[in-house]
Amino acid sequence: MTRQPGAAPIVIAHRGASGYLPEHTLEAKALAYGLGADFLEQDVIATRDGELVVLHDIYLDDVTNVAERYPERRRADGRFYTVDFDVAELRQLDICERRRHGTNDSVYPARFPQGMKGLRIATLDEELELVHGLNRSTGRRVGIYPEIKDPAWHSRHGIDLASLLLRKLEDHGYRTADDAVFVQCFDPAELHRVRTALGCRLNLVQLVDRDRAGAELLTSEGLRRIAEFAQGLGPHYSQLVVPSTAAEQRAPIDASPIVANAHAAGLVLHPYTFRRDDLPAYAPSLEQMLEWFFERIGVDGVFCDHPDVAVRTRDRLRSARVG
Repeated sequence: MTRQPGAAPIVIAHRGASGYLPEHTLEAKALAYGLGADFLEQDVIATRDGELVVLHDIYLDDVTNVAERYPERRRADGRFYTVDFDVAELRQLDICERRRHGTNDSVYPARFPQGMKGLRIATLDEELELVHGLNRSTGRRVGIYPEIKDPAWHSRHGIDLASLLLRKLEDHGYRTADDAVFVQCFDPAELHRVRTALGCRLNLVQLVDRDRAGAELLTSEGLRRIAEFAQGLGPHYSQLVVPSTAAEQRAPIDASPIVANAHAAGLVLHPYTFRRDDLPAYAPSLEQMLEWFFERIGVDGVFCDHPDVAVRTRDRLRSARVG
C-alpha cells in the first residue's frame, strides 16, 4: 500500500473500542465497527492446542479471572500464560477491564467497571468472521490490523506464530496488498522473514518501541531498511513530535524530522496510542491532540482507544477543507 499524499488518515480501533468496553472482546470490536473505525486491531497469541486467540499479552492475569478459575496453573514467576491453556479452557474465563498488575484496580478507573461476567476471549477465526459478517451486512469495507505478538517467545515454545497467522489470514481471504489488512510486529527480523522467507504479499507495518533499538530504526538509514520490506511505520506518537519553536505558536508541537524521512522512504505513519484518559501535558483534549497530529504533524492514521472521537475529528477537518 503506497502512501497517497492528501488521502484522509485512517482510524484504527486500538484493541477495539477499548475506551468503552474491555479490550479485544467481540463486543468492543462490534462497537468500534459501529463507531466508524476503518480498521480493527487484533493482537494475536497462540494457545497450547495451536489455536490463535486475540489478546494483548502472552499472559492472562491482568484481563481475566484466571487466578480464580485455575489457581493451580500459575507459573513460578506468578503469571498465567495463554500458551499453557487450551481454547476450551480459555472459554471458561471472563474478560474484564485491564487491571494494574497484582491489584483489582483498573488501569483507567473511569472506564468500564470491574465485575461483569460473560465477556469472553475470542479466537482469531471468530473475530475475522465477525468483521466479514459486518462488512457484508453494512456494505462497508472495514479492515483488520493483526499483530504478531512476541514471536521470539512463541518460538521458544515451539510455535511459529507468524506462519500460523498468515495461514489463518489466507483462509479468510486476506492474500494480497489490495486486501484491507496490515500485519504489524515490533521485531524487524521477524517482519523481514514474513516478507522474504514466508513470501507474504500483505501490507506490513514495523512497530517501533521507545528504546534504543527503536531509536535506531527511526534513523534515516533505519527507515530506508524498513522500507525494503514494509509499507508502514507504527511508532509511539511521542517519537513524531518536537516542541514548537515558532514565534507565533498555533500548537506547542511540530513534526519531528522522522515524519518527513519516513514519508520520503515511502512509509505510511500510523502512530499509537491516542487516549482521552492518558493525554500528554501539552494536549488540552483528545480532539485537539488528534487535530494537531492530522493537520500539523501529517500522520496517515492513528491507533485510538476512542475511535468515534478520531473519526469525528478527522471528518470535521475534511469538511472544513471542502467547505
